This record gives sequence, structure tokens and C-alpha cells, in this order.
Amino acid sequence: MNRRRPDGIDPVARTRARRRALQAVYAWQMSGAPVREVIAQFAHEQAREQADLAYFEDLVIGVDAHRKELDEALAPFLDRKVEEVDAIERAGLRIAAYELRHRLDVPYRVVINEAIESVKKFGTEHGHTYVNGVLDHAAAEWRVAEVGAARG
Repeated sequence: MNRRRPDGIDPVARTRARRRALQAVYAWQMSGAPVREVIAQFAHEQAREQADLAYFEDLVIGVDAHRKELDEALAPFLDRKVEEVDAIERAGLRIAAYELRHRLDVPYRVVINEAIESVKKFGTEHGHTYVNGVLDHAAAEWRVAEVGAARG
């Protein structure tokens, strides 16, 4: 069965890429290893799971390349310093912030939903609600026209 949309994107492969990116960003945050080493560790699993390897790499490299900017952009929406946010939640927030700010081809609702579901799967019991609140406020500020149109 062909899952691809008319634009050629396979949503299931993208979801798998995001979940694997969450794990990779978490590992990178915890180990401090070079991002290329972390990507190499996860890449073979990506191929086996039929995830979107290019998207996975874009997310992980994008978070690494823009970490300072993403953390500063997230700061006004957090109730603590970014370093104090649970590591899984922090990884999810960084990935979603990267998508919201640098992947305008991805609808904000998709970004938020995917972040929530990934954090639900790997994070603390209520971590996804925190991520949802932060990203909802961030999207309203970063994607004003898109959020305004969606909310009517």
C-alpha cells in the first residue's frame, strides 16, 4: 500500500524519522558526542525501519546547528531554564522549535502533534502536556498567520 501523499512525502516514514531524531538528540545531549557520530549510530536503524533518513538527519543536524538560537527562542515560553527541562522534553522541544522556525513546509499542527506523541512515547508521564503548552504558545508567536488562519 502506498502511503505517500501527492507531494511525495510518506507521513509514516516522517513520524519514524522524528521519533528516531528524538532519541538521537537525547543521546547527543546526554553524551556530548559529535552529532555526526550520533547520526551514524542511529542511521542503520533508520534504514531498517523505513524511516525518512534525510529528514532524520535534517532534524538532528538542524538542532545541533541552531541550538543556541532555538534555546533562546524557546526561553520566553518556558517556566525554567532550558537546561533544567527534562532531557526527553528538551529534545522534543528543540526538534519542534527547529521545525516551526526552519521547516515552514511542515504545518504547525503536525509539528506540535508529532512532538507530543514522541514525548508521550519516550518521556515522563505528563511531559507531553508541558511540551504541548510550550509549543502552542511558540507556534502562535512564530507562525502568526498560519495559526490565526487555523483558529479562525
